[in-house]
Amino acid sequence: MSWLIEPFELAFQQRALVAGVLAAVALAVVGTWVVIRGMTFLGDALVHGVVPGIALALIFDFNVVIGALLAAVVMIGGINLVHRQTGFSEDTGIGLLFVGMLGLGVILVSSTDSFATDLTSILFGDVLGVTTTDLVGLVIVVAVVVAVSALFYRNFLVLSFNEQKAHLFGLRPGATHLALLALVTLSIVGSFQTVGTLLVFGLLVGPPATAALLVKRVPSMMATAALIGMGSVVVGLIISYHANTSGSATMAVVPIVLFFVVLAVRRLWRPAHSSSMIPD
Repeated sequence: MSWLIEPFELAFQQRALVAGVLAAVALAVVGTWVVIRGMTFLGDALVHGVVPGIALALIFDFNVVIGALLAAVVMIGGINLVHRQTGFSEDTGIGLLFVGMLGLGVILVSSTDSFATDLTSILFGDVLGVTTTDLVGLVIVVAVVVAVSALFYRNFLVLSFNEQKAHLFGLRPGATHLALLALVTLSIVGSFQTVGTLLVFGLLVGPPATAALLVKRVPSMMATAALIGMGSVVVGLIISYHANTSGSATMAVVPIVLFFVVLAVRRLWRPAHSSSMIPD
């Protein structure tokens, strides 16, 4: 039993656990919409797109959350500009901005004296360095994510499965899509200090994708994804403590490993069938 308790005896370890759990819940709820809406590539691009904003915040000494939000707005605006002005699919704009924003962020960080430290912190997070202020911010993020998901549940659900029906029902799919992007951005920005911009994607997609293999209805998928995310945080921190590995990276890898384990078990013990979800 001490093997399980020891990693959480100290105050900073307990803060890491609470921060990881909060981030996992926010990312699981938003990640459910990302997975069923088919926005995985865009979500990945947003994860990387906030890097320049964080870099500028470090250089000019202002709040990194503000910097990340500004960068995300630029990223989304750039994608829409490419799509509307060229007629290319959104994937083209996403691909261009994905590389461009990440590269710009690294260039900006490389101009600082603490290049290696800053870049490592931005990309891979510092879960053991979470402060009480960070926890308060995460609580707010979780509350907003859950409240908005509940308030716009019907809009998000219809848009995720059939955009034409969203038009017919007068649900304003364009505005709904922007609201969903804002929610994804908020969860990413609120969680990057815990698991880093590169690794946040593991908790954004891993738990919901695994949940989609186990359940079919969206509310159940969200709840299952949240449980998987929280479990991944606990297991990841325990493993990282005893194996002396990066806590953020280990937390992000656990749900990915679990996804393939669940996938393998389903293939072995259950006949192949459609895993499409039934709207609820």
